[in-house]
Amino acid sequence: MTVELQHIRAARERIAGKVELTSCVVSQSLSDLTGTPVHLKLEHHQTTGAFKLRGASNAIAALSPQERSRGVVAASTGNHGRALAHAAKLEGIRAVICMSRLVPQNKLDAIRRLGADVRIIGNSQDDAQQEVDRLVAEEGPVMLPPFDHPDIIAGQGTLGLEIMEQVPDAASVLVPLSGGGLASGVAAAVKGVSPSTKVIGISMARGAAMKASLDAGRPVQVEELPTLADSLGGGIGLDNRLTFAMCRSLLDDVVLLSEDEIAAGIRHAYEQEREIVEGAGAVGIAALLAGKIKPTGPTVLILSGRNIDMDLHRRIVCGEEPSTAERAA
Repeated sequence: MTVELQHIRAARERIAGKVELTSCVVSQSLSDLTGTPVHLKLEHHQTTGAFKLRGASNAIAALSPQERSRGVVAASTGNHGRALAHAAKLEGIRAVICMSRLVPQNKLDAIRRLGADVRIIGNSQDDAQQEVDRLVAEEGPVMLPPFDHPDIIAGQGTLGLEIMEQVPDAASVLVPLSGGGLASGVAAAVKGVSPSTKVIGISMARGAAMKASLDAGRPVQVEELPTLADSLGGGIGLDNRLTFAMCRSLLDDVVLLSEDEIAAGIRHAYEQEREIVEGAGAVGIAALLAGKIKPTGPTVLILSGRNIDMDLHRRIVCGEEPSTAERAA
């Protein structure tokens, strides 16, 4: 089972008018640094502050009337929950979002404001998923997971279609990598249009479940740890059906970043690009600043989300962070 270009094109038609077509702009500072054009895909300007609205909107739109009546449930590190709550509210559908204690308070508050039923369970996304499984078994809502679902992946893949229309000569696309919904969807779209374009996944060194799974050749469990890139936390599921195989097949490389490098990306986005992004949204910038990726042609970075606690953002910009997570290691 996989998601292909035709499914992503169908998703784009399905979510038309429900999500923003976000801008893709040239970063002069990063272009000067690398000696090649670097474009920023401003997906953090999406309605709910992150790319997740694409997948959530597509999955909600694909539900049957009977499924809609049962409501939806999902585990989330924050952005998927917010997107699903938003899409469900627009359609008058009940949403239950299960999250761990590691999810930042600002993300919890935003989801509650959208009217979703929020459940805080355990200290990892795996713990939250257990509550989702219980609710599905006992109450029957439709589970719409944050990444390992064909409609979610196809929705996220619409971002890749936009990128290739906005930068048709892109030599590489840098994608934040967590459970792989964004990375696999974007890679399927990008390589479906331009097979020679490289797609590189970027994650944090602390608890990168997809990277550990790819290295092991199978889905594995990884301890979920505090990180500035909190949206990239969580496992990929030992019974992963789609994203592991798609990432293994479609990604050209995976790069890991330290907390200090992620913080540098957040600072650069603010100081040089005048953009506020969360840790996960800054990893493409961070990878270039750290020299861990050396572009050989036009490059697109996905700024995937902006839903950062603003007090944390202030501390990072002022140089008081980032090493909260690293000092605890």
